[in-house]
Amino acid sequence: MSAALPVGFPQPTEIGEIEVKQYPEYRAVTYTHTGEAQQATGVAFNPLFQHISSNQIAMTTPVEARYLESSPAQIDSPNSVEVSFLYPNPDINPQQIDAGVKVTDYPAMTVVSAGIQGAYTWESYQTNLRRLHDWLAENPQYQVAGSPRRLLYNSPMTPESMKRSEVQIPISVQ
Repeated sequence: MSAALPVGFPQPTEIGEIEVKQYPEYRAVTYTHTGEAQQATGVAFNPLFQHISSNQIAMTTPVEARYLESSPAQIDSPNSVEVSFLYPNPDINPQQIDAGVKVTDYPAMTVVSAGIQGAYTWESYQTNLRRLHDWLAENPQYQVAGSPRRLLYNSPMTPESMKRSEVQIPISVQ
């Protein structure tokens, strides 16, 4: 991984595995992208990087992308994407916040997660999101509790074949 995980975050899910994981509450700076979901992380990078740089906040891994759907039928075409750089710990308070970003506190959550190795393609996201929905259909004790997200662990300098990521769906136990 290119940088440290935020305080209390679990290690990435093993490649090819699906697991249920717990995340602590965390704080992040978030940029909301409307338009083509595939372009969201690239468009969001500069405003997010400027925020952490100007506030002298250390870069962490992963970068988070939350895919916001207006209905479950839109699994392949979210309306907008929230891309976040996660703060190292939730106690950090930035001195300045630019108009294009917001600081968000996220509550602790349980997710079902698929571990992935390879390029951060839209097709990989869709394939693994479907895997998670299939897993949920086979495990009815879990219910979807939020929008899907992708966690991207490596820098753009990492060879595509070596990149690690996860696709996750927040869940609750019935």
